[in-house]
Amino acid sequence: MSIGNSPEDDRPSIGRALQQARIAAGLTVEEVSSSTRVRIPIVHAIEGDDFSRCGGDVYARGHIRNIARAVGIDPDPLVERYDGDHGGRPAPTPAAPLFEAERIRSEPRRPNWTAAMVAAIVAVIGFVGFTLFNGGDDKPSNTAQVAEGSKPDKTAAKPTTTKPADPKPVPSESAIAAAPRDKVTVKLGASQGKSWISVKDHNGRLLFDGLLLEGESKTFQDKERIDLVLGNAGAIELFVNGKKLQDRFEPGQVERLTYTKGDPEAG
Repeated sequence: MSIGNSPEDDRPSIGRALQQARIAAGLTVEEVSSSTRVRIPIVHAIEGDDFSRCGGDVYARGHIRNIARAVGIDPDPLVERYDGDHGGRPAPTPAAPLFEAERIRSEPRRPNWTAAMVAAIVAVIGFVGFTLFNGGDDKPSNTAQVAEGSKPDKTAAKPTTTKPADPKPVPSESAIAAAPRDKVTVKLGASQGKSWISVKDHNGRLLFDGLLLEGESKTFQDKERIDLVLGNAGAIELFVNGKKLQDRFEPGQVERLTYTKGDPEAG
């Protein structure tokens, strides 16, 4: 009788799975470290399935989740495998015995009938005094006149109706993407999903490095040049120098782009 390997045995290890996903996304270890704030030596150690430098199971789980999200894969199966390989999650603290809860539970408050009776007596006395005080006034009150059918004053101001304000004009696409001509302006919008992006100015200074979630947008400006790296270019909508670019990239495609002042499609 031969014993074959199970499908689980053929799966890559946690570190190997993260490394393969990073390479497929076109990211370097330095870029992953910058977007997750996990130090470069620790990223290298995790990709080699060495979790001793993480500082404990809690930090290891957090690093695995952050790196998995940065390279675009689901972190939950990897965290479950880590727990299975390292003795599982710590057991929850047992709840206090039921009789302890019964003992410290306060008894329900009983209604205070004495206070209720005193309040009722005070209310009756107040009502009787109010009736006697108003009984000596020979002139009927305005309330009585209205009750007997007196007509309302025709000179009373009628409620005025205000004309609804005209709807504000919706700004055109060119107005939304307008940008000064003496600068480079790049607007990135994640319209088809999330994407890791990296943005640098003409001096190579990092303006942004991280995930742009679906529905989010960011705008960057520089006086000369802006360099982009898009980890999932198919999810990104681009406006450059006030003009929407019609180039459509494939989902999961990594693109490295550079834009300067002027028309981005003029060549």
